[in-house]
Amino acid sequence: MAIALATVACSASLTLISASNAAAADQGPRCVKVRKYFTKGHNRYVRLSNLCTQRTSCFTVVMPHQKDPRGRLPKGVTKDVRYATTSSPRALYVKNSPC
Repeated sequence: MAIALATVACSASLTLISASNAAAADQGPRCVKVRKYFTKGHNRYVRLSNLCTQRTSCFTVVMPHQKDPRGRLPKGVTKDVRYATTSSPRALYVKNSPC
């Protein structure tokens, strides 16, 4: 009986490990980092940095009730990205997306 319980426990832990590895494989590297949100004139900007020095990264600026602007950052670059005007709502967050 103890052997059966040990077998069930081992198979359950292997299933959890393989499921978490599969979920991690679906996500790309998290290279894009938000440095700050700011307003300049009548436009809203977000300053983004690409922390990956080996590859270009893609991002999506998530905004409520609007089409989400997308873009690319070359490797190792910091860039100010204009995503809306001041009459639009502020971005909720910036999401890393596959290129």
